[in-house]
Amino acid sequence: MDGATQAVAERLQDLLKVTRLLKHQRTAERPAIPAGLVGLLAHIDRTPAGCHARELALHAALDPSTISRAVATLVTDGLVAREPDPHDGRASVLVVTDKGHAAMEEAMRWYGSRIEQALADWTPDEIATFSHGLDRFTRALGGATTSHVTTEAAA
Repeated sequence: MDGATQAVAERLQDLLKVTRLLKHQRTAERPAIPAGLVGLLAHIDRTPAGCHARELALHAALDPSTISRAVATLVTDGLVAREPDPHDGRASVLVVTDKGHAAMEEAMRWYGSRIEQALADWTPDEIATFSHGLDRFTRALGGATTSHVTTEAAA
């Protein structure tokens, strides 16, 4: 690994650490949504007709048992409800409840205020460049991860 690649890896570790600390801070200050479940709740919300747990597992790249526990927590907390699947009476879909919508909106406002604070002294061009670069890096790293897993599975 060359020096520039090493620097990127170190910054990525720093970002993961700060993200973890932000999640814990949000949970301590605003515990309406358990730590680590905001993204899952948001994905369920983006699926207007309801979301199956298996789709959620695929989207989040998590084991179905992990999703099952997360969904059980969201349901117990009243943030998500299981409703009959209109296309398959044997299955259920997950939908965000009114309480879930309110909690998610509050969490997004909280995260948004932290991001706005972090970017307060950045120019619009710096923000746009960073957003573009982060998107490009995330897609490239995701592609590298997918191709690495596929290569290992084929071996």
